[in-house]
Amino acid sequence: MALRDHPFFRELLSLRLPVEDYVVAGSAPMLAHGLNREIGDIDVVARGAAWKTALEMGHATKSPLGPAQCVALFGGNIEVLDGWFDYSVDSLIGEGEVIEGIRFLSLSRTVEWKSSLGRAVDLEDIFLIRGFLNGVSSS
Repeated sequence: MALRDHPFFRELLSLRLPVEDYVVAGSAPMLAHGLNREIGDIDVVARGAAWKTALEMGHATKSPLGPAQCVALFGGNIEVLDGWFDYSVDSLIGEGEVIEGIRFLSLSRTVEWKSSLGRAVDLEDIFLIRGFLNGVSSS
């Protein structure tokens, strides 16, 4: 299935966020590379016009993911954040890669933040991403 056919990504694209002002983080970059079958939501790190659009559509609350503000949209399917842990939003967006018109956090950064959390749930993801980055098949 193309990313644009996934219900969460259809919702994201309906927001018409400027691609230069956001990056999709969380586990969704794995889905974009075919490494993850399902995701529970989309975490969007935004600045500028993209963050302004999110604020116009919902109320910002404290994010459970570090010192950021979060706007939950589409019943929580999409969470737009003005920060991502201790990373610079500008650098995350600048390092991102555009796939099917959507900017995604790099897989190397995805491994980095998943490793920093030390959660058991992230260990398989880290293994899959490292294998992909090293050219090892996950099948």
